[in-house]
Amino acid sequence: MPHPLTRAALLCLAALLCAPLLAASAFAERLFVSNEKDNTITVLDAQSLKVIATVPVGARPRGILLSKDGKSLYVCTSDADHIEVLDLATLKVTQTLPSGPDPETFALSPDGKTLYVSNENDNMISVLDIPESRVTTEIPTGIEPEGMAVSPDGKTIVNTSETTSMAHFIDAATHQVIANVLVGSRPRFAVFNADGSRVWVSSEVGGSVAVIDAATHKVLHTIHFDIPGVPAEAIQAVGITLSKDGKLAFVALGPANRVALIDTQSFEVKK
Repeated sequence: MPHPLTRAALLCLAALLCAPLLAASAFAERLFVSNEKDNTITVLDAQSLKVIATVPVGARPRGILLSKDGKSLYVCTSDADHIEVLDLATLKVTQTLPSGPDPETFALSPDGKTLYVSNENDNMISVLDIPESRVTTEIPTGIEPEGMAVSPDGKTIVNTSETTSMAHFIDAATHQVIANVLVGSRPRFAVFNADGSRVWVSSEVGGSVAVIDAATHKVLHTIHFDIPGVPAEAIQAVGITLSKDGKLAFVALGPANRVALIDTQSFEVKK
């Protein structure tokens, strides 16, 4: 059964479970949380969970992501239709990068030079060259694109589309969609395992997680959750991440106020 957590424990796990909306800087021992209703980024001390600073950014900040060198934080400012770059030494916005309309989330290439941005309002993915500060191409995808993931070798991009209920596999070299995989209703986030052989996709309304073979694009297993005393509609699989050793998947179950722990080999819900 998914494990109930105290508020403090949930905050500690937030960096893992809600990665697109929260980023963790291990070097500085800080956490960064996007607040879309007041247009700020909250900076927390990772140990005490106390607020260090509140940083104003553009309209409706959504997805956030640390740069590869840990010196900058990329922020999707959805209603401003661009990406802002926050310098983590000064906590000031130092650069604005282009995107499409209503950027939701993004993924960074392994070399840290390219951002793949899901733009919800035009059903496109922007391919953003960070050093040149320009969008090099746009990739048509499903309706209401949301989650983004890049394979460890950088060759494959995965995007989830909420209305289409699909995970779209895209060749990073040609920018062509190579497979559309039907998953649970309203898929939110996607994550590759360490060797890039599998993709885990959470589905919010479907209350499930699909495990997809990255080579064949076949769904290997669909994981559902049953929590005694909690109505099915409250069990919404949203944030997802894998442990460093790859043995466990952690899934935040939204209004159910639970975090599920899944054995990645047996697909058994352990807690």
